[in-house]
Amino acid sequence: MMKRRHILTALSASPFLAPRLALAQEFPVKPIRLIIPFAAGGPTDALGRGFALLLSEVLKQQVIVDNKGGAGGNIGIDMVAKAAPDGYTIGLGTNGPLAGNLALFKSMSYDPIRDLAPIARVAFVPNVIAIHPSIPAKTLPELIALLKADPDRYSFGSGGNGTTSHLAGEYLKAKTGTRMTHLPYKGDGPGLVDAIGGQIPIIIASLAATVPYVQAGKLRALAVTSGQRVPALRDVPTVAEAAGLLGYDFSAWYALVAPARTPPEILRRLSAASLQVVDSRPMIDRLTTLGGVPAPMTSEQLGQYIRAEIPRMAQVIKETGAKTD
Repeated sequence: MMKRRHILTALSASPFLAPRLALAQEFPVKPIRLIIPFAAGGPTDALGRGFALLLSEVLKQQVIVDNKGGAGGNIGIDMVAKAAPDGYTIGLGTNGPLAGNLALFKSMSYDPIRDLAPIARVAFVPNVIAIHPSIPAKTLPELIALLKADPDRYSFGSGGNGTTSHLAGEYLKAKTGTRMTHLPYKGDGPGLVDAIGGQIPIIIASLAATVPYVQAGKLRALAVTSGQRVPALRDVPTVAEAAGLLGYDFSAWYALVAPARTPPEILRRLSAASLQVVDSRPMIDRLTTLGGVPAPMTSEQLGQYIRAEIPRMAQVIKETGAKTD
């Protein structure tokens, strides 16, 4: 007992350890801002808003969503990187702004490794290739034939430069010898509005955002970009099945990040709370609705994952010749 009392006394007397212990115990004492780096109405927004509500319950503090779309997610994540490293500004990033955009954009205002601190990975969500009903194609092979017969006539919309929907289209072009003009949007929501309105003929967007329009007959789904079929569109084949492109898999991953130099105690608190949310029944049900699957990773695991994803995404971008538009 005496030894334990001496340890506690020493800790409380330390000018370094005591404030850090208090910091971890007290956090959070005010609302947290969750930056979504894409426009409202898309998958990141849908996932992020549900996640924010559940994280608020776990942390016993409000988590406020703030949409900051543009530049393939770079604008929003840059705001996270430049925020005060106190845990009160965090971001929900994806493959693009956390990995692929380093190879895609000529210059970046932040470095995902140097300027961000990983919190936790949350989920995977696949995309779907869909067309306006006026396009005379019932299957993906028929669309490919159409593209070959009339090169450069058609364009495809995506959720933005560097997103998996963008790279899914570029990879399809590269492997099938077709040409389409890429039209990047500030998220899936604005792109889908133009797609159902007939302003663009082809859209590659998240499953969650697209399925309602497919079910309503406003868009025709030709293939999903994941490695396996998804329950929400059981009759729709994968791109690998439909076009014979083995290994084709462009699902988006979602992860929480904070500014670099955020205290480790706060990162651990945020990571533990986030993983608790991912493992909860409400979050699992929400992901099922979005066509996604839980993909939890700790802060340390996520850091290693991002370091591996950066060169992998760079190789995909090199192979496809993808460029910002």
